[in-house]
Amino acid sequence: MDQESGATQDSRLKFSKTTLLLAYQTFGVVYGDLCTSPIYVYKSTFSGELQLYEENHEIFGVLSLVFWTLTIIPLCKYMIIVLGANDNGEGGTFALYSLLCRHSRMGLLKSSHLEDEFLTCYDSNGSTKETRTSLVIKEFFNEHRSSRVVLLLVVLLGTSMVIGDGILTPAMSVLSAVYGIQIKAPDLHENYTVAIACVILVGVFALQHCGTHRIGFLFSPILIAWLLCISGVGIYNIFQWNPDVFKAISPYYIYNFFKKTGTAGWSSLGGIVLCATGAEAMFADLGHFSELSVRIAFTGLVYPSLVLAYMGEAAYLSKNRRDLQSSFYKAVPDAIFLPVFIIATLATVVGSQAIISATFSIISQCRALSCFPRVKIVHTSNNIHGQIYIPEVNWVLMILCLAVVVGFRDTATIGNAYGLAVITVMLVTTLLMFLIISTVWKKHVFLAFLFVVIFGFVELSYFNACLAKLHKGGWFPLVVSAVVLSLMSIWHYGTLKKQAFELENKVSLDCLLRLGPCMEIERVPGVCLVYSHVTSGVPPMFAHFATNFPAFHQILIFVTIQSLIVPKVPISDRFHVSRIGPPQLPLFRCIVRYGYKDIRDSYAFETQLIEKISEFLKRDLSSEQMVVIEQSLHGAKTRRSRELRFQCQEASEDVNELMEAEEAGMVYMIGHTCVISNKASCILKKFVINVVYGFLRRNSRSPAASLGIPLTALIEVGRVYRV
Repeated sequence: MDQESGATQDSRLKFSKTTLLLAYQTFGVVYGDLCTSPIYVYKSTFSGELQLYEENHEIFGVLSLVFWTLTIIPLCKYMIIVLGANDNGEGGTFALYSLLCRHSRMGLLKSSHLEDEFLTCYDSNGSTKETRTSLVIKEFFNEHRSSRVVLLLVVLLGTSMVIGDGILTPAMSVLSAVYGIQIKAPDLHENYTVAIACVILVGVFALQHCGTHRIGFLFSPILIAWLLCISGVGIYNIFQWNPDVFKAISPYYIYNFFKKTGTAGWSSLGGIVLCATGAEAMFADLGHFSELSVRIAFTGLVYPSLVLAYMGEAAYLSKNRRDLQSSFYKAVPDAIFLPVFIIATLATVVGSQAIISATFSIISQCRALSCFPRVKIVHTSNNIHGQIYIPEVNWVLMILCLAVVVGFRDTATIGNAYGLAVITVMLVTTLLMFLIISTVWKKHVFLAFLFVVIFGFVELSYFNACLAKLHKGGWFPLVVSAVVLSLMSIWHYGTLKKQAFELENKVSLDCLLRLGPCMEIERVPGVCLVYSHVTSGVPPMFAHFATNFPAFHQILIFVTIQSLIVPKVPISDRFHVSRIGPPQLPLFRCIVRYGYKDIRDSYAFETQLIEKISEFLKRDLSSEQMVVIEQSLHGAKTRRSRELRFQCQEASEDVNELMEAEEAGMVYMIGHTCVISNKASCILKKFVINVVYGFLRRNSRSPAASLGIPLTALIEVGRVYRV
């Protein structure tokens, strides 16, 4: 008992240390965006018609709105509820969609029936008993395919807005911090501040290859220093200028604010919503850390520090109304201005990291589920599987981010675009959470509606205010999301059409075997892995190869890789091996299943595949042997032992043949397909398939590179697929 209690204490201590370490790293990755918002929230809020309202009631009204927005959205919505809807540790829009696809069967992303064998290890924490509401919703989605299409488009819209957010966040935060130089050097030309911001942004994106865990250790001290700094300055300003600022916690000031400001106050919501930027990144970045570590960091330091910072700035403004357009830096005492400016600039660099990491996570999920072109995924940590780096996406984000800084230059315009992108993603999450609560968690429909009414009302109010500034920069995230949404939809559509063509044109194995004697097919030493999407029969690519080149390898393994709507597939459930054709022919089929967060190591894959086939051969009993064993009860023991010895000898010969073939060499066969539309297709389909999808296929990573296939052992079979 003492040993068991000691082991339990050690495991708890190890868990606590790991959680605290992850909580420390979250400051450098997750919270940077949210924590740097005090630099520009008041400036953006008072940049429009609200400049005419400079009384304490208006200032306190803005503070009250900021306080309750921070409390309702990041604290109540995300920390308490949404983080609990993670997909076995994975967060983000696609993680919610993954849960719906598995538990509610309302998704368009198809997965194999084999997935049902191990979905029990991914059950939600909710009740397994179906409610009337969950049954009605599921039946509606099953009967109306258009509803499933709309749901997927909504998910892709949220995903594309996150990518747009990844462009705007670094531009907004870094440029806002750098403009602080003009407080001490008002004659400095704007071009110099823009140039400094661009140099900093290039440095931020250049650091991404180091990995989230290294960046977290590097950036976390900076953000912790920043939080302590702004909370300390906030406390100083509260007691120095106006201790009555605590009264603004009362919602009465919100009512009074809208009563006095009217439409000008409503329009200012587009600036106030910026205080919640980064809330979605807390959920999207969850795969890099853990649910508990994210909550500890937020409630322990982030939330109280932000509240004190906003209160201190409002207290300063209540006595210094002329500084509305530069209140953050003006509120900093002159004695510590330079250190605060340096820390602020560094903190905005950290702030950019949150959404960049979230963008990597979202795109990785989309790519695994065939909703994004093939890109290189670099896993930067051996311990936390969600910590990744995507080089192509990183450099595209950097170029677009620099274009925003150079093109807009004005933080108010960027803020309008920024706010619309952020609030759209939040609205998508709210809508998906309604389905999660009612169909996955199987709670009463009243609770699902209550969630939507409370959080949806707040977010729709901000969304309406942001739409009013569509002509003042709000158009940018809509354009970016429209482009990204179109590309993801076309890639998904083209991929489905390509897979459907392979399934419709597959060849039966019996037909191929009957042609064998006529064509005098030769067998050469070695193992050949034939990759396709076909799970039964022979892929058309291989049939085309065999008819034109009548020779193939001694051991043939038809490999089908499936990406399932689960984060990770256990190793024990990853390989499904079966023999195809007669026993004398060493033909096998292996269906390999990955989750959208699994690491795909090509070397480990080959080793595991050969091991699984060896295990299959050792335990495989032919039907003829089973019949012989069961023919007679007389002398059953003698016959059984004889048959088992025969079976072991035969299995041993098959395994030896497999090992010899592996030593002779392993080659890989994939299709080099050209996907074009049928001549009878409409103009739109021809444009989508021939032009856009063809362009994406030519400029994305090749299937061989994605699978880690060495070029020296690659056989590509050219085919034209007319879809």
